[in-house]
Amino acid sequence: MSQEIPIPRLEEYGIGASNGFLPTEFPVTKLSDPYYKSWESVVEKLPSLLLSKKIRCVVDRLPILDVKESLLSDVRELRRAYSVLCFITNAYVWGYDEPSDVLPDCVAQPLLKISEKLGLPPLATYASLVLWNFQPIVDDLDLAGDAMDLQNLTTINTFTGGIDESWFYLVSVFFEKVGGKCLSAGLEAIEAVREKNEKTLLKSLEEIAQGIDQLGSLLMRMEEMCDPHVFYYRIRPYLAGWRNMADAGLPKGVKYGLDGQYQQYAGGSNAQSSLIQALDILLGVEHFSMGQKPSQGNSMSAKSGSNPFINEMRKYMPLEHREFLICLTKVSNVKDYVFNHKSNEKLTLAFDACLAMLKSFRDKHIQIVSRYVVLQANKKPLPGKSKTLRSGLSKGQGKKEQKGTGGTSLIPFLKQCRDETGSVAASDWGRKILSTGVLTVQNSSSITGIRKRSSSSEEGEAITTKRVKLGLAGDWGSADDDDDDDIVSRSGGHW
Repeated sequence: MSQEIPIPRLEEYGIGASNGFLPTEFPVTKLSDPYYKSWESVVEKLPSLLLSKKIRCVVDRLPILDVKESLLSDVRELRRAYSVLCFITNAYVWGYDEPSDVLPDCVAQPLLKISEKLGLPPLATYASLVLWNFQPIVDDLDLAGDAMDLQNLTTINTFTGGIDESWFYLVSVFFEKVGGKCLSAGLEAIEAVREKNEKTLLKSLEEIAQGIDQLGSLLMRMEEMCDPHVFYYRIRPYLAGWRNMADAGLPKGVKYGLDGQYQQYAGGSNAQSSLIQALDILLGVEHFSMGQKPSQGNSMSAKSGSNPFINEMRKYMPLEHREFLICLTKVSNVKDYVFNHKSNEKLTLAFDACLAMLKSFRDKHIQIVSRYVVLQANKKPLPGKSKTLRSGLSKGQGKKEQKGTGGTSLIPFLKQCRDETGSVAASDWGRKILSTGVLTVQNSSSITGIRKRSSSSEEGEAITTKRVKLGLAGDWGSADDDDDDDIVSRSGGHW
């Protein structure tokens, strides 16, 4: 029983209430051993090497370096080496009009060893691009105030060297930081259930709802400094993996070394963040295989990890984060307690408000993907105007169905996740409200009510009218969806 299992402590899994799933110390910005200077030199000049189309000829001349024991024994240095080699790997594969399906041994051999040690796949992942790829602009606290403030952060490396790409990663960095308070409140809620302390439970649920509301607001800040056109044509192609990428030129995936094996991996995606899965687990939200519903017997992902895509994405998370999610699943008890105490209307409303905010967040995610991928893919070049250079995934512009960085469909997956979020509401009224429309919670600090969003939605938060099947995530199959002609009309970009 969950009562007999100790509630996990965040710090035991490298997580914190102030930083969430980000490392407790700033990531290493450069490998300290000069032996690896050639790796750092390439990644530092990556934007110029990609611009000049010299990345492959330069990387091909790199020596095959040993992975020293001193590197393997220092987790911060190991993460830096992983990030460096992952940037080089994806740049090498996608840096030209046609992708390379063979990774040279000078990158493949050390990357395979380092990836195995970290328990991560050998290509650019959310961990290498976001979690371990940020630094303070000003690290003097007397000058900067809060070193972890979004306005005081920058990236360590990018593919393009541009502000748009940096901002794209940094929004996710701050997203993880803000999410830490949701994790802390969630564990307090679990403890409150065990102690049957409904006052504390109510307070914790209110804090979770407010935290998720902040996450949604952060997501919508993407367009402040990341232009959708730049993202679609200049950034997104480098984030792709080599799973289900036959149309992009990698039918067998990528071969790791001249004598290595072809391997297929999904590309970097926000689905590889542990935060949203943690929120699903805390609130008892269950997901099912694509196109399936609970009555059809396909089982839960949030609690059992049996949804193919969600289960697969855990393999792309740092090992300690995966272990935290497993432990969190074993002790999750909030949903069951609320369902068994529906007579407490304040508690039921607070729980349903958390779900409303999580559903609203997922609506915003659909809007972001719509604006940054769907609408860009469907734009037609103006007569007489020169066409933007295309590579990798951006070559699919104009096609009815786009491939995402993970090589699979996204909008149907996100739409189903959103609908499943509302389906676990505790009250009949909550289920009715959460089953329709795009939702928001008004005055979330006091959690006073839920309403449908009107046509005069604030801050550009979209009305969902149509949706198109497309994407960065989704089930590993690309089964047809009944909403092929659907498209989200107004929007906002994530992966």
